[in-house]
Amino acid sequence: MPVTGIGGVFLRSRDPEVRAAWYREHLGIDAGQNALWAQEAGPTVFAPFPADSDYFTADQPMMLNLRVTNLDELAASLEEAGINVERRTEWEGEYGRFARIHDPEGLPIELWESAN
Repeated sequence: MPVTGIGGVFLRSRDPEVRAAWYREHLGIDAGQNALWAQEAGPTVFAPFPADSDYFTADQPMMLNLRVTNLDELAASLEEAGINVERRTEWEGEYGRFARIHDPEGLPIELWESAN
């Protein structure tokens, strides 16, 4: 197949500079129009959801899922910065552990620590 991966994620934003700074500060993602985020190779799920899905908030058209290596450490850092981190025991299982946060404009972000 000619497609080898995701080349970018582009989000409309009320304040692009503030939003990019939030991603850099709290998640370590080199975000911004001219930034290139060099990420580790790994699995990516590309999944359209039904319009009435309750998997993430209905007021947002998408959710980011980001792979992480130490969910507990990242969650503690985010909470220390005043960011609400939602965790549920039912989100833990054969695929690993998950937590949810929201960026400054309400976009849901799922943090995934793989079981492997």
